[in-house]
Amino acid sequence: MEIHKLIAFFVIILFITTTLVPISLSSEIKAQRDKDEPFVGVNIGTDVSNLLSPANLVAFLQLQKITHVRLYDADAEILKALAKTKIRVIVSVPNNQLLGIGSSNATAATWIGRNVAAYYPETLITCIAVGDEVLTTIPSSAPLLMPAIESLYSALVAANLHTQIKISTPSSASIILDPFPPSQAFFNQSLSPVITQLLQFLSRTQSPLMMNLYPYYVFMQNKGVVPLENSLFKPLTPSKEMVDPNTLLHYTNVLDAMIDSVYFSMKNLNVTDVVVLVSESGWPSRGDSKEPYATIDNADTYNSNLIKHIFDRSGTPLHPEITSSVYIYELFNEDLRSPPLSEANWGLFYGNSTPVYLLHVSGSGTFLANDTTNQTYCIATDGMDAKTLQTALDWACGPGRANCSEIQPGESCYQPNNVQNHASYAFDSYYQKQGKSPGSCDFKGAAMITTTDPSE
Repeated sequence: MEIHKLIAFFVIILFITTTLVPISLSSEIKAQRDKDEPFVGVNIGTDVSNLLSPANLVAFLQLQKITHVRLYDADAEILKALAKTKIRVIVSVPNNQLLGIGSSNATAATWIGRNVAAYYPETLITCIAVGDEVLTTIPSSAPLLMPAIESLYSALVAANLHTQIKISTPSSASIILDPFPPSQAFFNQSLSPVITQLLQFLSRTQSPLMMNLYPYYVFMQNKGVVPLENSLFKPLTPSKEMVDPNTLLHYTNVLDAMIDSVYFSMKNLNVTDVVVLVSESGWPSRGDSKEPYATIDNADTYNSNLIKHIFDRSGTPLHPEITSSVYIYELFNEDLRSPPLSEANWGLFYGNSTPVYLLHVSGSGTFLANDTTNQTYCIATDGMDAKTLQTALDWACGPGRANCSEIQPGESCYQPNNVQNHASYAFDSYYQKQGKSPGSCDFKGAAMITTTDPSE
């Protein structure tokens, strides 16, 4: 995106001489808004070593009070385990299946039969995501997208499931050009034929437009222009608010601006009755040297504030009357993902279900019960080699000033006398002394947070 346009977006308008009226939503969207409460769900990727069994995964979702999940496929065992749980599920058609489904109604009907009708309504499948970022990652498959969507919809109609289960396709934010300021945004014209057909379908079937929106990438690509505070939903002084010079709408965070750029882009194609569903958003907790802002502090801040923002139901500056639901990317760190390092570090939890960091979402109900700030501890990571643990233990008991008196010979916590137990004691002492602040339980990967008291 062009830097001078981004800079213009950040100019504060001091003298307002015009009154501007936001685009009004259609009655269909208003009815949808009144019917559906906005929610926060999670994406579940499975490139995880030692992934929880389906039964344990579902038990974990219930423990965390997670009510909406998106799968990147239609895993039979997970769908079975989700039966009778009231957890609402998006199932997905992988990109490599688009050709078969788009070219054969029979294949589409078989897919619906095996992956949807076989489980619904015991498993509450609410939507089918057809492909993922097809238009931008595999543009050669773009002509297959609408035939696949229409074939699957026809199969849902034949199964009499079309009113209960929606169909859409997640798209990258890069399908929109000139996203800042939002009022100047428009869809990439080379994709217009497919996007126009897609929006007509979504309007006709009252389905959402799924968008993968990442303020992290907007910030990384525009450092020095987009302030970090705007990307993380942090409180802003008026001088740091983003102002759209055409509408004079004030934006206090990047995500709202991205969502409104989608609404303006749809308006340019005369579509005003399709709701935006944020199918992915998140922030990585770790990255390589080229990604210095992929930190635990920033990931915690972004996701905690995102959850609060959605549950506040404050909408966007253009549409304060409607709040988009969001699926956080993602539930688990996918440690098997290819580099860069950040690709394996988007999760709220490690694969063993311990939290990567503690979300701070007090006041947002019981969602994501890992906000257990008063019941968390820091212990040595399972399987860490003794030399690494000893180095971290020496630091904790030395420069870190942890209280290590109880793990000295003859004291109450000396036994069992091994570096794993001594390190856990020292790590937790340091963690507690630091007020359980994000980043105080890391020790270069030698420590992890747990909700189980190590003294027990």
